[in-house]
Amino acid sequence: MDADEIIESVIRALMCLAGILGNNWLAISSLPWKKSGIRTNEALFINLAVSNLITNYLVDLPDTMADFAGRWFLGETFCGVFRFCADLSETSSIYTTFFISVFWHQKLVGSLKRGGAPVQLDSLCMVGCLLAGSWTVALVFSIPHFFFVAVEGANESHEDCVDVFPNALARQTYEIFYLTLANALPVAGIVFASIQIVITLLQNQRRIRGHNSDPAKENAKDENKSTENRNDERSVSANSGPGTSKDPKDSAALNNIYTGVPASSCPNEGLFGHSSHSSKAGAQPNLSRPSQMPAKPSSSSSTQVRAAKSVVAVASVFLVCWLTHLLLRITNNIHTSSIVLEVASYIAASYTCIIPYIFLHGVKKLSCSCKR
Repeated sequence: MDADEIIESVIRALMCLAGILGNNWLAISSLPWKKSGIRTNEALFINLAVSNLITNYLVDLPDTMADFAGRWFLGETFCGVFRFCADLSETSSIYTTFFISVFWHQKLVGSLKRGGAPVQLDSLCMVGCLLAGSWTVALVFSIPHFFFVAVEGANESHEDCVDVFPNALARQTYEIFYLTLANALPVAGIVFASIQIVITLLQNQRRIRGHNSDPAKENAKDENKSTENRNDERSVSANSGPGTSKDPKDSAALNNIYTGVPASSCPNEGLFGHSSHSSKAGAQPNLSRPSQMPAKPSSSSSTQVRAAKSVVAVASVFLVCWLTHLLLRITNNIHTSSIVLEVASYIAASYTCIIPYIFLHGVKKLSCSCKR
């Protein structure tokens, strides 16, 4: 092996090790540690981790060993297993990422716009059916790889595990259906869900800024009103003359005398008369202040926002990796190249070793403690 091949093999080995560590960490931290049972997001994370671990153990690890050996040395039987597991785990991982994106978009909308209302996808039964369907689709597309494979090479020192279809038409038909149903459709769904998450987050941020600016304006208005009231009181006291009594009871008695109404005829004057209106007018701004203050975001809402942001980050990495992977697969159908396939395998491996850490950070599980 020359220096370039050694460097590539070492990089591939480090990516494989990071993927094994991160996906095991995600699976273990998502296991239910309480008697309440497993939750929907935990089931999705566990399924994603299992899908990626199939890639790490049965695809990336054998491929890394073959890189260090310089040729495929695991035989034709394991070559079929290798190709079968590659598409099985890849399809399941893509669909699970799509389900996670849709789930967290619904949770975010339910938390920020509907006051924590339940969402449709927050059901273990429904999620279980969706995951079972994704594994079925992955199995259907992976079975041909178990049979149409061969170990080819000019000599024993350059053997490689490749797909061998009966003819070019069968290969193109399979690739068209596979790339459309197992790649293009879920990728489009992930893009749409991610855009909706970003729009929801921006709308919520704009709403919070609007709430924060309203109380400041109301406080300024209340201060102006209180200043005007104090000035009015001063002018009234100055114009009332020296005979005006400072005692409220005396003032009330004088008013009764002037109006001709005896003091005993209005026992509820202080509650329903003019003085009550003035007291209500002075106290009304103070009573309305608490209702005008924006409610502090709850811990559940902040958790949904943090998880949604991690989903957007995962979607960004996903699009960079899988769109490039998709283009390389399409290019390989036009012109078969071992270099293109090698680059595509590296991109797929980079995705499986990055996303578990992003999800762990998003749900605040990027720690060694398993307590909840």
